[in-house]
Amino acid sequence: MENKNNQVNSSRWIILFTILMMTFMSTLDSSIVNVALPAMSKHLNVSMASIEWVVTSYLIIISASILMFGRLGDIKGKTKVFKFGIILFTFGSLLCGISNSLVILVASRVIQAIGAAASMATSQGIVTHVFPSNERGRALGLTGTFVALGSMVGPPLGGFIITVLSWKYIFLINVPIGILSFTLGMKTLPKEMNKLNEKLDFKGTILFAASIVLIFGSLTQGQNTGYNNPAIITGFVLAIVSMAAFLIVEKKISMPLLDLEIFKNKLFSLSIFCGFVTFIAIGSSNIIQPFYLQDVKKLSPGTTGLIMMVYPIVLSVVAPVSGYISDKIGSEFLTFIGLLISSTGLLLMSTLTQSSYLWILIIFVGAMALGNGLFQSPNNSLIMSTVPKHKLGIAGSVNALVRNLGMVLGVSLSTTLLYNRMSYKIGYRVVNYVENRDDVFVYGMKYVYIAAASICFIGAILTAYRLYGSKIKNKKMAIDTINK
Repeated sequence: MENKNNQVNSSRWIILFTILMMTFMSTLDSSIVNVALPAMSKHLNVSMASIEWVVTSYLIIISASILMFGRLGDIKGKTKVFKFGIILFTFGSLLCGISNSLVILVASRVIQAIGAAASMATSQGIVTHVFPSNERGRALGLTGTFVALGSMVGPPLGGFIITVLSWKYIFLINVPIGILSFTLGMKTLPKEMNKLNEKLDFKGTILFAASIVLIFGSLTQGQNTGYNNPAIITGFVLAIVSMAAFLIVEKKISMPLLDLEIFKNKLFSLSIFCGFVTFIAIGSSNIIQPFYLQDVKKLSPGTTGLIMMVYPIVLSVVAPVSGYISDKIGSEFLTFIGLLISSTGLLLMSTLTQSSYLWILIIFVGAMALGNGLFQSPNNSLIMSTVPKHKLGIAGSVNALVRNLGMVLGVSLSTTLLYNRMSYKIGYRVVNYVENRDDVFVYGMKYVYIAAASICFIGAILTAYRLYGSKIKNKKMAIDTINK
């Protein structure tokens, strides 16, 4: 057993590389299709409203199934579930790349999303298992970096691929990378990890999946049909009923899908919430920025892609450094500073107008990236360090769940608020960019960024309160030690 542990420790950076490749691909595919939607709708001969399901179906299915895979990772083994995720994601990518109809494309995205969920749910648990505590912040920091990089690199990379090749290659590019990840995984991933002799909670799994699909399906479709539509209202009601039933079931059974006890740890719950609000902000910015740059600033897709690379470049530099520092000084102060800078960056973005200089935009985007880079690594480290080893799978899946929920909620809420404010400004209902009315879009965009900044600032306030409480607690412990 000691030899096996030594083998795992010696290959831990290769294991991390394997996980980072899959992490990057799975998060990349939640955003890379955004820029390809116009080309897809023309090629498949469907409306823009219909083609949006290519994006939302992926995020919804990941969110609906990720807890199940986190639990299966604890029961059957995280490595086994992770490798299953690589296979399914790669197969789904291949199907997406050869699809010639919207129905087949969305079905292929569902397969792809199930594979992504399996890998997302178990990746952080594997990293936490193979890395010692003095290197864990750095390793999880790199994982968080690649999550955010995948989210932000998607639009510019997608634009480049479409310009040079075809929209199908945004999916086909995953196939060789997936094969490489699986090959490395077979050779390096730990063969034995902690398993539980327990059963999967099928009732809870079904209820949770139903509530997620209903609420986000209703949010997405409601933008087109209106939220006063009886079918949309029914969807929201059923979602609430399903979630309430899920919580009741989880409290009663002995082996729940989601162990609600982990939320009694205040540090875990607050860290999860703060992660959630930052990804709402990222989702909001992801969907708004391309429209501002191309429709308002009249930039080409290529130039838009270059400007949007500012965020991932800054993030890729800051996040690993932040993870390294968190291993040395702790995570709480860094998460507070990160959220504060992110909130400021988002608030600055709300001041942009039709005539704003691009260098000002780049500075504001850089501020958002700096804040998020400082925040993500220490926050992931806090989340994964607050649970025992036999719950790493479910903790990692909850962390990945709130990330995806934050992204899809950010997209849904920001576009809903954007169209609402644009409709108010122009005097009639709109659900798209209005030609030759840049002022209307900028008016709506301002409210989106103010809302995102406010949500982020709430997280900063809660983190400051936690940091203050931690200092008081440490001070009391020091006094008690002296008195003894």
